[in-house]
Amino acid sequence: MTDYENPYRGLKVLDMSQGVAGPHAGMLLALYGADVVKIEPPAGDWIRPIGVSYGEHSAHSVYYSRGKRSLALDMKSEAGLKIVLELAKQADVVIESNRPGVADRLGIGYADIKAINPRAIYLSVSGFGQEGPYRERACTDTVAQAFSGMMSINRGSDDGPVKFGAVIVDSITGLYAYQAVATALYARGADGEGRHIDVSLMQGAAAILAPKILEEHLQGGRPTAFNAPAGNFETKDGWIAVTLVRNEEYHRTCRLIGRPDLSEDPRFESFVSRAKHLDVLMTGLRAHYRTKTSAEWLALLKPEGILCDPVNSFTDWLADPHVQAVEAAKIADQPVVGESPLAKVPGALNAPADIGHAPGLGEQGQEILAELGYNAEEIGAMAASGAVLLKGDGQ
Repeated sequence: MTDYENPYRGLKVLDMSQGVAGPHAGMLLALYGADVVKIEPPAGDWIRPIGVSYGEHSAHSVYYSRGKRSLALDMKSEAGLKIVLELAKQADVVIESNRPGVADRLGIGYADIKAINPRAIYLSVSGFGQEGPYRERACTDTVAQAFSGMMSINRGSDDGPVKFGAVIVDSITGLYAYQAVATALYARGADGEGRHIDVSLMQGAAAILAPKILEEHLQGGRPTAFNAPAGNFETKDGWIAVTLVRNEEYHRTCRLIGRPDLSEDPRFESFVSRAKHLDVLMTGLRAHYRTKTSAEWLALLKPEGILCDPVNSFTDWLADPHVQAVEAAKIADQPVVGESPLAKVPGALNAPADIGHAPGLGEQGQEILAELGYNAEEIGAMAASGAVLLKGDGQ
């Protein structure tokens, strides 16, 4: 009988990645039932202290480490490398996120793993990919947002480029990485062969921005504003977002808000003409939207089929009755951190809140080493030498 909730039950994953993109792919494999062993250096994955720390975790490490088992070791030590290779020999999927060439120098590159486990799906996540002149460049989410052109279409009130306020490129790249691994696992069922998958933040950003890249190319410059004058508008007590799908919705909106003159002006007849005169139009609209509260505007627009909503904070979103009704962010109890609302993954029967807590650094080290056949004396000796870091119960 198929296990619909856990189709990857029995699948072994060795996750040596750090940050967000690789760990996100690993968490998604755990979400579908895989046994994911997360290898961390003795200092821990660098995402653990990013932002505000809660014991050994940040909000990012709580989410992207869910359902994994942590083993902390020094991969540069002889004993540490031996352990990694023993785990890799059993693994269906191996994930790494070093700069290209580093894994090879450590003895855990694709060629090293293929020699001992030719069926392994080996995922490399990097900033600019395994080939090309920028392959060894360092890359972060901010750099990827800038390099990809994402910031060029995310403009502030001064029309300057603005960084998106979340680790968006890394997260998207993790989704593409998981998709590639899932596809490779399906293909392996037919041919029995492993393969090396090259996923980069550069390509992840480009893939999600593909229509905008095409727009700029076809238009020969900065793309025309989309569905003008869709956007965010300040009200008396907050902000609302108003968007338009059909041209008629613009003219209906103007009548509803009491500005029929903006509908009758020939400069604002179509999406294209409005985009050409957008600065003038937006100045008039922004001043007018400030005359009423958000609730007043929404009461006028929503019943008439205009697509609009308040600009929520995440706290607003969590408190929304629809979000609560469908459990869009189930609550998990994370050790030390406490109550943690974790957004569900669309389409998945399991939720991140269902698959176990995010492990403390090295929390399952003894358990994992015992499974490999090491006895208590051998494990103690490795801990004493610094090859492994053993900690229990997330402490």
